Amino acid sequence: MSTNATPSPMSTNATPSSLSARVLAKRTEADGICSLELVDVDGRELPTFSAGSHIDLHLPNGLVRQYSLCNHPEERHRYLVAVLHDPNSRGGSAAVHEQLKEGDVLQISEPRNHFHLVPAQHAILLGGGIGITPILCMAERLAQTNAQFEMHYCTRDPSRTAFQPRIAASSFADRVSYHFDSGAPEQKLDARATLGSPEAGKHLFVCGPNGFMDWIIATAKELGWSEDNIHREYFAAAELDTSFDGSFQVKIASSGAVLTVQKNQTITQVLEADGFSLPISCEQGVCGTCLTRVLEGDIDHRDMFLTDAEQAKNDQFTPCVSRAKAGCKTLVLDL
Repeated sequence: MSTNATPSPMSTNATPSSLSARVLAKRTEADGICSLELVDVDGRELPTFSAGSHIDLHLPNGLVRQYSLCNHPEERHRYLVAVLHDPNSRGGSAAVHEQLKEGDVLQISEPRNHFHLVPAQHAILLGGGIGITPILCMAERLAQTNAQFEMHYCTRDPSRTAFQPRIAASSFADRVSYHFDSGAPEQKLDARATLGSPEAGKHLFVCGPNGFMDWIIATAKELGWSEDNIHREYFAAAELDTSFDGSFQVKIASSGAVLTVQKNQTITQVLEADGFSLPISCEQGVCGTCLTRVLEGDIDHRDMFLTDAEQAKNDQFTPCVSRAKAGCKTLVLDL
Protein backbone atom coordinates (compact mmCIF):
# COMPACT_ATOMS: atom_id res chain seq x y z
CA MET A 1 0.00 0.00 0.00
CA SER A 2 1.20 3.43 -0.81
CA THR A 3 0.26 7.00 -0.05
CA ASN A 4 1.72 10.47 0.06
CA ALA A 5 0.97 10.77 3.78
CA THR A 6 4.26 9.33 4.97
CA PRO A 7 4.98 8.43 8.59
CA SER A 8 8.29 9.22 10.23
CA PRO A 9 11.10 6.98 9.01
CA MET A 10 11.71 3.99 11.22
CA SER A 11 15.07 2.97 12.55
CA THR A 12 13.94 0.50 15.20
CA ASN A 13 13.26 -3.20 14.98
CA ALA A 14 9.88 -3.00 16.68
CA THR A 15 7.07 -5.07 15.22
CA PRO A 16 3.41 -4.04 15.14
CA SER A 17 1.32 -5.18 18.10
CA SER A 18 -0.87 -8.18 17.38
CA LEU A 19 -4.07 -9.59 18.82
CA SER A 20 -6.19 -12.67 18.37
CA ALA A 21 -9.32 -12.29 16.27
CA ARG A 22 -12.09 -14.67 15.30
CA VAL A 23 -13.80 -14.78 11.93
CA LEU A 24 -17.37 -14.01 12.96
CA ALA A 25 -18.70 -14.00 9.40
CA LYS A 26 -17.42 -14.66 5.90
CA ARG A 27 -19.64 -13.37 3.13
CA THR A 28 -19.61 -13.23 -0.66
CA GLU A 29 -19.83 -9.56 -1.62
CA ALA A 30 -19.46 -9.94 -5.42
CA ASP A 31 -18.00 -12.36 -7.94
CA GLY A 32 -14.53 -13.18 -6.67
CA ILE A 33 -14.79 -10.96 -3.59
CA CYS A 34 -15.44 -12.07 -0.03
CA SER A 35 -15.53 -10.10 3.20
CA LEU A 36 -14.34 -11.13 6.64
CA GLU A 37 -15.93 -9.75 9.78
CA LEU A 38 -13.37 -10.03 12.56
CA VAL A 39 -13.99 -9.71 16.29
CA ASP A 40 -11.81 -9.98 19.39
CA VAL A 41 -11.67 -13.57 20.62
CA ASP A 42 -12.55 -12.46 24.16
CA GLY A 43 -15.34 -10.12 23.11
CA ARG A 44 -13.45 -6.96 23.98
CA GLU A 45 -13.52 -3.73 22.02
CA LEU A 46 -10.96 -3.57 19.25
CA PRO A 47 -8.37 -0.79 18.97
CA THR A 48 -9.59 2.40 17.34
CA PHE A 49 -8.89 3.15 13.71
CA SER A 50 -9.31 6.03 11.28
CA ALA A 51 -10.57 6.09 7.70
CA GLY A 52 -7.91 4.69 5.37
CA SER A 53 -6.43 2.29 7.94
CA HIS A 54 -5.33 -1.27 7.24
CA ILE A 55 -4.47 -4.32 9.31
CA ASP A 56 -2.13 -7.28 8.85
CA LEU A 57 -3.68 -10.73 8.70
CA HIS A 58 -1.47 -13.69 9.67
CA LEU A 59 -2.92 -16.29 7.33
CA PRO A 60 -3.11 -20.09 7.77
CA ASN A 61 -0.38 -20.70 5.17
CA GLY A 62 2.10 -18.57 7.13
CA LEU A 63 1.85 -15.46 4.97
CA VAL A 64 1.20 -11.98 6.36
CA ARG A 65 -0.93 -9.75 4.17
CA GLN A 66 -2.43 -6.28 4.58
CA TYR A 67 -6.07 -5.42 3.95
CA SER A 68 -7.86 -2.10 4.30
CA LEU A 69 -10.65 -1.72 6.83
CA CYS A 70 -13.91 -0.87 5.12
CA ASN A 71 -16.38 -0.53 8.00
CA HIS A 72 -17.33 2.67 9.78
CA PRO A 73 -14.25 4.04 11.59
CA GLU A 74 -16.13 4.50 14.85
CA GLU A 75 -17.03 0.82 15.13
CA ARG A 76 -15.10 -0.86 17.93
CA HIS A 77 -16.85 -4.23 18.00
CA ARG A 78 -15.54 -5.47 14.65
CA TYR A 79 -13.15 -5.01 11.75
CA LEU A 80 -14.38 -5.60 8.21
CA VAL A 81 -12.07 -6.36 5.29
CA ALA A 82 -12.81 -7.48 1.75
CA VAL A 83 -10.49 -9.56 -0.41
CA LEU A 84 -10.40 -10.19 -4.15
CA HIS A 85 -9.53 -13.74 -5.20
CA ASP A 86 -6.67 -12.78 -7.47
CA PRO A 87 -5.63 -15.47 -9.99
CA ASN A 88 -2.10 -14.03 -9.82
CA SER A 89 -2.09 -14.18 -6.03
CA ARG A 90 1.20 -14.85 -4.26
CA GLY A 91 -0.83 -16.91 -1.80
CA GLY A 92 -2.61 -14.30 0.30
CA SER A 93 -5.97 -14.00 -1.39
CA ALA A 94 -6.07 -17.73 -2.07
CA ALA A 95 -5.61 -18.41 1.65
CA VAL A 96 -8.45 -16.04 2.55
CA HIS A 97 -10.86 -17.51 0.00
CA GLU A 98 -9.92 -21.18 0.19
CA GLN A 99 -8.71 -21.75 3.76
CA LEU A 100 -10.27 -19.28 6.17
CA LYS A 101 -13.74 -20.09 7.44
CA GLU A 102 -16.17 -18.76 10.02
CA GLY A 103 -15.00 -19.51 13.54
CA ASP A 104 -11.30 -19.57 12.67
CA VAL A 105 -8.95 -17.65 14.97
CA LEU A 106 -5.97 -15.77 13.56
CA GLN A 107 -3.53 -13.10 14.59
CA ILE A 108 -4.04 -9.60 13.27
CA SER A 109 -2.14 -6.37 13.80
CA GLU A 110 -3.50 -3.22 15.31
CA PRO A 111 -4.67 -0.78 12.62
CA ARG A 112 -2.11 1.46 10.93
CA ASN A 113 -2.88 4.32 8.60
CA HIS A 114 -0.70 5.53 5.74
CA PHE A 115 -3.69 6.79 3.71
CA HIS A 116 -5.14 9.55 5.86
CA LEU A 117 -8.08 11.75 5.14
CA VAL A 118 -6.96 15.37 5.20
CA PRO A 119 -9.21 18.42 5.59
CA ALA A 120 -10.69 19.35 2.23
CA GLN A 121 -13.32 21.77 1.01
CA HIS A 122 -14.25 19.09 -1.52
CA ALA A 123 -12.99 15.50 -1.66
CA ILE A 124 -13.06 13.33 -4.76
CA LEU A 125 -13.01 9.64 -3.83
CA LEU A 126 -12.05 7.20 -6.59
CA GLY A 127 -12.08 3.44 -6.08
CA GLY A 128 -11.12 0.90 -8.72
CA GLY A 129 -12.21 -2.69 -8.11
CA ILE A 130 -11.22 -3.94 -4.67
CA GLY A 131 -9.61 -0.54 -4.12
CA ILE A 132 -13.05 0.57 -2.98
CA THR A 133 -12.35 -0.75 0.53
CA PRO A 134 -10.49 2.24 2.06
CA ILE A 135 -12.53 4.61 -0.11
CA LEU A 136 -15.79 3.29 1.33
CA CYS A 137 -14.50 3.81 4.87
CA MET A 138 -13.58 7.38 3.92
CA ALA A 139 -17.06 8.00 2.53
CA GLU A 140 -18.58 6.80 5.80
CA ARG A 141 -16.45 9.26 7.74
CA LEU A 142 -16.99 12.21 5.40
CA ALA A 143 -20.76 11.67 5.41
CA GLN A 144 -20.76 11.58 9.21
CA THR A 145 -18.95 14.93 9.37
CA ASN A 146 -21.16 16.53 6.69
CA ALA A 147 -18.14 17.13 4.46
CA GLN A 148 -18.44 17.88 0.76
CA PHE A 149 -17.42 14.89 -1.34
CA GLU A 150 -18.24 12.71 -4.30
CA MET A 151 -17.41 9.04 -4.77
CA HIS A 152 -16.74 7.20 -8.03
CA TYR A 153 -16.66 3.41 -8.10
CA CYS A 154 -15.12 1.79 -11.18
CA THR A 155 -15.38 -1.96 -11.88
CA ARG A 156 -15.54 -4.34 -14.81
CA ASP A 157 -19.27 -4.99 -14.46
CA PRO A 158 -22.05 -4.96 -11.83
CA SER A 159 -21.47 -8.59 -10.86
CA ARG A 160 -17.94 -7.73 -9.71
CA THR A 161 -19.03 -4.67 -7.73
CA ALA A 162 -18.98 -5.23 -3.97
CA PHE A 163 -21.13 -3.57 -1.30
CA GLN A 164 -23.84 -2.26 -3.63
CA PRO A 165 -26.69 -2.88 -1.13
CA ARG A 166 -24.71 -1.18 1.63
CA ILE A 167 -24.00 1.85 -0.54
CA ALA A 168 -27.61 2.05 -1.70
CA ALA A 169 -28.80 2.10 1.93
CA SER A 170 -26.22 4.68 3.02
CA SER A 171 -26.77 8.37 3.69
CA PHE A 172 -24.36 9.22 0.86
CA ALA A 173 -25.88 7.04 -1.88
CA ASP A 174 -26.72 10.11 -3.96
CA ARG A 175 -23.04 11.10 -4.03
CA VAL A 176 -21.90 7.79 -5.56
CA SER A 177 -21.43 7.21 -9.30
CA TYR A 178 -20.79 3.75 -10.73
CA HIS A 179 -18.66 3.25 -13.83
CA PHE A 180 -18.59 -0.19 -15.48
CA ASP A 181 -16.14 -1.27 -18.18
CA SER A 182 -18.94 -3.40 -19.63
CA GLY A 183 -21.46 -0.54 -19.64
CA ALA A 184 -22.47 2.11 -22.12
CA PRO A 185 -19.80 4.66 -23.11
CA GLU A 186 -21.64 7.58 -21.51
CA GLN A 187 -21.40 6.06 -18.00
CA LYS A 188 -17.68 5.31 -18.12
CA LEU A 189 -15.40 7.48 -16.03
CA ASP A 190 -14.24 10.67 -17.69
CA ALA A 191 -11.17 11.30 -15.56
CA ARG A 192 -10.52 14.83 -16.81
CA ALA A 193 -14.10 15.96 -16.27
CA THR A 194 -14.31 14.27 -12.88
CA LEU A 195 -11.09 15.79 -11.56
CA GLY A 196 -11.51 19.21 -13.15
CA SER A 197 -9.24 22.15 -12.52
CA PRO A 198 -7.06 22.06 -9.42
CA GLU A 199 -8.10 24.10 -6.42
CA ALA A 200 -6.34 24.59 -3.10
CA GLY A 201 -9.20 23.04 -1.13
CA LYS A 202 -9.92 20.14 -3.51
CA HIS A 203 -8.30 16.80 -2.72
CA LEU A 204 -8.20 13.49 -4.56
CA PHE A 205 -8.16 10.11 -2.77
CA VAL A 206 -7.64 7.13 -5.07
CA CYS A 207 -7.05 3.40 -4.65
CA GLY A 208 -7.16 0.56 -7.15
CA PRO A 209 -5.16 -1.53 -9.62
CA ASN A 210 -1.87 -0.08 -10.81
CA GLY A 211 -3.05 0.80 -14.31
CA PHE A 212 -6.11 2.58 -12.95
CA MET A 213 -4.02 4.44 -10.39
CA ASP A 214 -1.42 5.50 -12.91
CA TRP A 215 -4.12 6.81 -15.25
CA ILE A 216 -5.89 8.84 -12.58
CA ILE A 217 -2.71 10.29 -11.09
CA ALA A 218 -1.21 11.12 -14.50
CA THR A 219 -4.45 12.85 -15.49
CA ALA A 220 -4.47 14.88 -12.29
CA LYS A 221 -0.90 16.01 -12.88
CA GLU A 222 -1.66 16.90 -16.51
CA LEU A 223 -4.48 19.10 -15.21
CA GLY A 224 -2.04 20.86 -12.90
CA TRP A 225 -2.93 19.23 -9.60
CA SER A 226 -0.35 19.58 -6.85
CA GLU A 227 1.10 16.37 -5.49
CA ASP A 228 0.08 17.59 -2.03
CA ASN A 229 -3.57 17.29 -3.09
CA ILE A 230 -3.24 13.78 -4.55
CA HIS A 231 -3.54 11.00 -1.98
CA ARG A 232 -3.20 7.43 -3.15
CA GLU A 233 -2.77 3.89 -1.97
CA TYR A 234 -1.40 1.12 -4.14
CA PHE A 235 -2.06 -2.46 -3.12
CA ALA A 236 0.26 -4.21 -5.58
CA ALA A 237 3.74 -3.53 -6.82
CA ALA A 238 4.71 -2.90 -10.42
CA GLU A 239 6.77 -5.51 -12.27
CA LEU A 240 10.50 -4.83 -11.93
CA ASP A 241 13.35 -5.77 -14.23
CA THR A 242 16.04 -7.09 -11.88
CA SER A 243 18.30 -8.58 -14.56
CA PHE A 244 20.83 -5.76 -14.21
CA ASP A 245 20.99 -5.81 -10.41
CA GLY A 246 24.44 -6.06 -8.87
CA SER A 247 25.85 -6.51 -5.39
CA PHE A 248 26.52 -3.66 -2.94
CA GLN A 249 27.02 -3.12 0.77
CA VAL A 250 24.96 -1.70 3.61
CA LYS A 251 26.63 -0.27 6.68
CA ILE A 252 24.90 -0.22 10.06
CA ALA A 253 25.51 3.24 11.54
CA SER A 254 25.19 2.18 15.18
CA SER A 255 27.75 -0.64 15.05
CA GLY A 256 29.80 0.00 11.93
CA ALA A 257 29.00 -3.49 10.67
CA VAL A 258 29.16 -3.84 6.87
CA LEU A 259 26.94 -6.40 5.15
CA THR A 260 27.00 -7.48 1.50
CA VAL A 261 23.76 -7.63 -0.49
CA GLN A 262 24.04 -9.95 -3.46
CA LYS A 263 22.14 -9.31 -6.68
CA ASN A 264 19.54 -11.94 -5.87
CA GLN A 265 18.96 -10.74 -2.29
CA THR A 266 16.90 -7.97 -0.73
CA ILE A 267 18.31 -5.74 1.96
CA THR A 268 15.71 -6.97 4.44
CA GLN A 269 16.78 -10.57 3.83
CA VAL A 270 20.41 -9.70 4.53
CA LEU A 271 19.54 -7.66 7.61
CA GLU A 272 17.33 -10.42 8.99
CA ALA A 273 20.08 -13.02 8.48
CA ASP A 274 22.40 -10.79 10.53
CA GLY A 275 19.93 -10.40 13.39
CA PHE A 276 18.14 -7.17 12.47
CA SER A 277 14.40 -7.83 12.66
CA LEU A 278 12.90 -4.94 10.72
CA PRO A 279 9.09 -4.79 10.64
CA ILE A 280 8.02 -6.04 7.22
CA SER A 281 4.67 -6.89 5.72
CA CYS A 282 3.97 -6.56 2.00
CA GLU A 283 7.59 -7.15 0.84
CA GLN A 284 6.65 -5.27 -2.34
CA GLY A 285 7.37 -1.67 -1.40
CA VAL A 286 3.74 -0.62 -1.20
CA CYS A 287 2.95 -0.50 2.51
CA GLY A 288 5.82 1.48 4.08
CA THR A 289 6.08 -0.83 7.09
CA CYS A 290 9.84 -1.29 6.69
CA LEU A 291 10.60 2.37 5.93
CA THR A 292 14.16 3.09 7.09
CA ARG A 293 16.34 6.20 7.20
CA VAL A 294 19.41 6.31 4.96
CA LEU A 295 22.31 8.48 6.13
CA GLU A 296 24.65 8.11 3.14
CA GLY A 297 24.55 6.69 -0.37
CA ASP A 298 22.41 6.94 -3.50
CA ILE A 299 19.13 5.03 -3.37
CA ASP A 300 17.54 3.18 -6.27
CA HIS A 301 13.92 3.63 -5.17
CA ARG A 302 11.66 0.81 -6.29
CA ASP A 303 8.74 1.37 -3.96
CA MET A 304 5.24 2.66 -4.63
CA PHE A 305 4.90 4.18 -1.21
CA LEU A 306 6.99 7.36 -1.23
CA THR A 307 6.10 10.25 -3.49
CA ASP A 308 8.50 11.50 -6.16
CA ALA A 309 9.40 14.43 -3.91
CA GLU A 310 10.07 12.15 -0.94
CA GLN A 311 12.22 9.84 -3.03
CA ALA A 312 14.20 12.81 -4.34
CA LYS A 313 15.26 13.68 -0.77
CA ASN A 314 17.32 10.45 -0.75
CA ASP A 315 17.02 10.09 3.04
CA GLN A 316 14.69 7.08 3.47
CA PHE A 317 13.69 3.97 1.58
CA THR A 318 11.89 0.64 1.70
CA PRO A 319 14.63 -1.99 2.03
CA CYS A 320 12.28 -4.81 1.04
CA VAL A 321 12.64 -3.77 -2.63
CA SER A 322 14.85 -0.68 -2.98
CA ARG A 323 18.59 -0.94 -3.48
CA ALA A 324 21.74 1.11 -4.01
CA LYS A 325 21.99 2.86 -7.35
CA ALA A 326 24.45 1.50 -9.88
CA GLY A 327 27.82 2.97 -9.00
CA CYS A 328 26.98 3.36 -5.32
CA LYS A 329 28.99 0.83 -3.33
CA THR A 330 27.52 1.43 0.14
CA LEU A 331 24.32 2.61 1.78
CA VAL A 332 24.64 3.73 5.40
CA LEU A 333 21.48 2.87 7.34
CA ASP A 334 20.24 4.55 10.51
CA LEU A 335 20.07 1.27 12.40
